[in-house]
Amino acid sequence: MKYKMLVFTLSLSCLLSCQTNKTVKKDLVTGLISQGNGISCQEVNLSDGNSSLQRNTFVYGEKFHLNFNNISGFKKVNNLVFPGMELLVTGQKGDTIMHNPDLYGDGSSGIDISPLLLQAKITAANPIHSNGTYTLNVNIWDKKSKGTFKSEIDFTVTPNKHLEIENNSVLYDEIYLFSKERNSVITDNQAKFNENIYMIFEGLEGFKIEDGKANLGLSIMGTDSKGEIILNEVDLVGDSTIEVNELKNRLSPNFIFSGSNIENPVTCEITIWDKKSESRIKATVELSIK
Repeated sequence: MKYKMLVFTLSLSCLLSCQTNKTVKKDLVTGLISQGNGISCQEVNLSDGNSSLQRNTFVYGEKFHLNFNNISGFKKVNNLVFPGMELLVTGQKGDTIMHNPDLYGDGSSGIDISPLLLQAKITAANPIHSNGTYTLNVNIWDKKSKGTFKSEIDFTVTPNKHLEIENNSVLYDEIYLFSKERNSVITDNQAKFNENIYMIFEGLEGFKIEDGKANLGLSIMGTDSKGEIILNEVDLVGDSTIEVNELKNRLSPNFIFSGSNIENPVTCEITIWDKKSESRIKATVELSIK
């Protein structure tokens, strides 16, 4: 009798699962939670676009993907499926940081890829900031039926660990390296010869302001591993002044290491100082130029 009751219980559980077609999965490493209702997915994972990622911490400016591999359960119309995908990033207080109501737009043409791969791409940069924790929600639905699939993950953004910041009475929002040629933030310490590299300072405050302007100096110095100076700009601003709005928005000094032979690593120091007060800030990074 007990055996029959057990079989009946298991059968009932299986029947309910099959009838509702609901699935819940959690990745214990990343904390990624996925839940389907009418739509199921063989694998949901994070990647850098090429390789799978087993982490939920990203460097400011880093790009990552949330992949839905072999997702199924969509109603087919002429062998086409019509998915919708909402992307929402919220802050720790529940405030909306990023929102796209449908990454696939009207989707009028449909998709005939099999097995079906859907993908959401995130860049951990403004309006996302370093030293913050966020929640990413991706909601998928079938535009031709009632099927849904949802994934949620908390992630943390950190500044580039290769950047060292020293400051005296200066506040800032972000400081990071940017490559013009790659059109992306440099999230490590790798650079190339003849590459336009920007050290970007955002949200600078703390300098003396007169008539809406600051009288600043800005120097760039680069030395190789032997201590030889290979770049030396004493003051790129000179007698000019800088508008306060430019400081609050973005100050972007750039530099290029030309040639083909440098003793790595190269230490690059960028210093911004107030000529009317003691306020100053210095960003230092060791780069490997290849």
